[in-house]
This record gives sequence, structure tokens and C-alpha cells, in this order.
Amino acid sequence: MAELKRTPLYPVYKDQAKLVPFAGWEMPVQFSGIKAEHEAVRNRVGIFDVSHMGEVEISGPDALALIQKLSTNDASKLEIGRIQYTLMCSPDGGTIDDLLIYRTGEQSYLLVLNAGNTAKDIQWIKKHQTGNVTVKDLSAETALIAIQGPLAQQVLQKQTTVELNEIKPFSFLMDVEIAGIPTLVSRTGYTGEDGFELYFSAQSAPAMWKKLLEAGEPEGILPCGLGARDTLRFEARLPLYGQELSETISPLEAGLGFAVKLDKGEFIGREALAQQKASGVPRKLVGLQMIDRGIPRTDYPVYIGEERIGEITTGTQSPTLKKNIGLALIKSEYAKIGQTVEVEIRRKRLKAEIIKTPFYSRARR
Repeated sequence: MAELKRTPLYPVYKDQAKLVPFAGWEMPVQFSGIKAEHEAVRNRVGIFDVSHMGEVEISGPDALALIQKLSTNDASKLEIGRIQYTLMCSPDGGTIDDLLIYRTGEQSYLLVLNAGNTAKDIQWIKKHQTGNVTVKDLSAETALIAIQGPLAQQVLQKQTTVELNEIKPFSFLMDVEIAGIPTLVSRTGYTGEDGFELYFSAQSAPAMWKKLLEAGEPEGILPCGLGARDTLRFEARLPLYGQELSETISPLEAGLGFAVKLDKGEFIGREALAQQKASGVPRKLVGLQMIDRGIPRTDYPVYIGEERIGEITTGTQSPTLKKNIGLALIKSEYAKIGQTVEVEIRRKRLKAEIIKTPFYSRARR
């Protein structure tokens, strides 16, 4: 078994957190407890070490052409200082990864990749690299901390003279001094709450982590692990690669059609996705709420009568809603709000109902 990688923050929290293997990394799953951390982000503020994510710079006169060939969204619409959610697909329309693209200059872009896919993604990018373009892996030299929650801006503002209100959703500023450390600051979030992502030199990670915890003490800041990150993103119906997305699940099946621009010209997977759109996707991702008592979990089968119509991709007891809910990828003909289905939990068929998603929205709280 390959040795697990560790982020630059591992020495800081190794004795404070419960650590687990995740995507080839040894990562904190929780510090004080998933529910406490979840609640902190929903109501106050929390910080996450997400330095395991991959960062790749694509630059040069042909950088945009390469990105357009690889990604489903239309990166030609991206202005400097803006961020776009997109996906990379294989020719059959399966998802290689979902990612964020930051336009950092006239001919330069920063791609932020899922940790478990970084090596595979870079290989895929380089395989299709043509023309005058440079692909540089910045992952090892980059630390990434996310500060999330309704009080995130209040806490972060204490550590910078830059007015954070200037950073709108899916925008970023470069070379911002946070706690005296030069930082790229963006505002995307993966929790359903407001918040910021801080990209900076890996060697400054311990100092940044400590400064943010000190600054957020009056607001009740908590360090948070991957457990709370998962329950938070799930309530907001944000996909997790390997569950809601994979090489056998297309972006259209996952309900991410907004990030698939079939009219932008040719890209890898376009033909298959166009065919899916024309004929209708075979499966759809839906939200379920349990009627009977039981918690749906990943890979649990979903039935109508004796027909297996799909499976749970993610499920839990929602810490915010206090309800047992799940996301399920099921046959499209059954994907109707109000439809009753059965989830097989410990060899018992328990009733659930298809409901609207996202389960939680900041706008509706």
C-alpha cells in the first residue's frame, strides 16, 4: 500500500484531530465532532485544510484553446479575476473530474482539481496538450485553507486591509496580504454558506492556520474536518466526485447541465452529451427523504416494487434539518417529485419520497 501523503498543516493538527485515509492523503475527518463543526459553519464560522486539492497552471497563447477542448463549460466567457465551474469528460460523456477554472491573466489560468484525481487529470491534460502552452503542477508548493460560514468575512477582514466586499461570488483577488502572507483570495465555497478560499505558499500554512483561529476566537470559530465538509456540501446538493460524479456518470445525469455548453464548439465528450440531451438522460440524480425510519447510505439500492431503479450516491441524517435524506441516481422515468420509492437498508425495504433539492439553501434559511 502506498504511503499516505500529508498536507503542510499535518504537524499542526495531528494530535488534535481524528485522521483518516482520503484520496491518498492522511486527512482530518473531525476535530471536535462532525455535528459541532457542521453547526459552526452553518451559524458562525469554521476553517478547513483543503491543501490536498490539486492546482495546475495552464498558460501561453494556446491556453484557452486547450481548456476549451478539455472542458464542458465555455471558458471564453471568463474574465480575468473570475472563476468558472466546469467538468472534463471522456469521449463517452463520463466525468473525468469536476473542477474550478480561475482566469489569472490574459493567457493564464489556474485549475483546481479534486485531490484523488490530480495525477490522472494532469496526465489527461498533457495527453491533449498542443500548440504553444505550458502546463505546470503547483500542487506541492500551494496550501489551501477554506474559511466558511456567515461570519467568515468578519473574521478574515481582521487579517487584511483589502476590502473583502470587493470579492463577489465566483471572483478572486491575487496578492492579497492575509496575516502578512501573500494570498490569492477567492469566494466560491463548497458548504452552502458564504466563505473564502486562501491559496498561498505551503511553507506559510501553519502560521496562517494559527492566525485565523486566533482571529476567529470571539466568533466561535472551529477547525473542521472532511466529515462536516461532506454533510455541508451534501445538504446544499453540491456533488462529490466518486459519488454524484464518476467516469460512468455524465454531468447531465448529475443535473449539472448549466456547466455543459454544447453550442461553444467541439470539446471532448460533446457528441455523447449532445446525444444524451437529445434523447433524454437514462438516469437522473434526485433527492430523497425517508418516510420510514432508517438512514440511506452510499450504494444502498433503490426500488419501485421489484424493480431496482438505482442507488443512493450520498445519504445521512441531516444535521441542519434533522431528517434522514439522500441523493439517488435513478432511472429517469421515475424521477418525479412526490414519487414514493423504497430504499433497501439492512435487507429491509423502507419507504422514501422524492423531494426537491437543494435540501438546504442559505437564501431560504
